[in-house]
Amino acid sequence: MAGRYDSNPFDEEEVNPFSNPGTVAPATNSRLPPLKPEPADYNYGFGATVDIPLDSSTDMKKKEKELQSKEAELRRREQELRRKEEAVARAGIVIEEKNWPPFFPIIHHDIANEIPIHLQRLQYVAFTTLLGLALCLTWNIVAVTAAWIKGEGVKIWFLAIIYFIAGVPGAYVLWYRPLYRAFRNESALKFGWFFMFYLLHIGFCILAAVAPPIVFKGKSLTGILSAIDVLGDHALIGIFYFIGFGLFCIETLISIWVIQQVYMYFRGSGKAAEMKREAARGAMRAAI
Repeated sequence: MAGRYDSNPFDEEEVNPFSNPGTVAPATNSRLPPLKPEPADYNYGFGATVDIPLDSSTDMKKKEKELQSKEAELRRREQELRRKEEAVARAGIVIEEKNWPPFFPIIHHDIANEIPIHLQRLQYVAFTTLLGLALCLTWNIVAVTAAWIKGEGVKIWFLAIIYFIAGVPGAYVLWYRPLYRAFRNESALKFGWFFMFYLLHIGFCILAAVAPPIVFKGKSLTGILSAIDVLGDHALIGIFYFIGFGLFCIETLISIWVIQQVYMYFRGSGKAAEMKREAARGAMRAAI
């Protein structure tokens, strides 16, 4: 406990400057000099004037005019696009967006939303015949490739490739799409287009299932005659050809059922009479 007479550390030492004029006693507790007074500023620096160049205001006006002109241009294009869409809708033109197959859309195909409910089953079966034709021609390439490897010649392989390249897109364009649009729009002329080329499709399937050497070169199609001819030399390739023969037979039977059902609907819905009237009007216009 500190004594009563201990020195106070906060007391300043008294120094007499006149006691010894030759020396200056060192100050133990020196204080900093006070700061100079500054003028009071009640605006906290916000009162300072800032020079704003007049060029910035003109630049803002230019940018505003550019934005207004761009906005007017976008509004004009939007109105033009709306007028075109309305004109297309009045003309009855359907904009078909490619949506099938989902992983790589190349065609427009939406049976559930565009085809009437009572025709959807028939349309699905017709679509099955399109896919069936693609399967038949793909297997035909496999079998013919095996025959080519065994020494049957490269010409039959090239013909098999041509059948596939021409057959699948041609079937879609010539008879499947007309049937799709006929069911969607109830067009009598589309039905006539479908009947004409679907009969050719059935005829091709029958000839492919038989594969006579007179019509088709060598063994380029996996028909029954080609299968019997190949089976004697190469049993495995003969089995491949018999599988192709079975696929073409199934494709033929389903296709015959489809054209029969479409024809029954065509006659029952009165489209046959409508097609005759349209054909008669077209003939009269051509004659006049």
